[in-house]
Amino acid sequence: MAQTVNRETIILERLQSLTPQQQQSVLDFIEFLQFKERDRTISEEESEEISMLSAAQEFIGCLDSGVGDLSVRKKELKKGYKAVCKETLS
Repeated sequence: MAQTVNRETIILERLQSLTPQQQQSVLDFIEFLQFKERDRTISEEESEEISMLSAAQEFIGCLDSGVGDLSVRKKELKKGYKAVCKETLS
């Protein structure tokens, strides 16, 4: 804690001795460092890759149309979704 206060005091003393243009450069550099840290944090979050299955895990099985597996019912697929639903309900 004491080291942090000492560092802040040194920074403020040195900042006050600079010209207004130099102080603006220091401010620009501080903003750059903050932006760089934010950008790094976002990049780390984006780099975590997950599978489509993991992303959709909470939705699996939440819809039940009663139609069944359409991938093996090619004839029904050709008729269209309405025909399949009508057949399922009757």
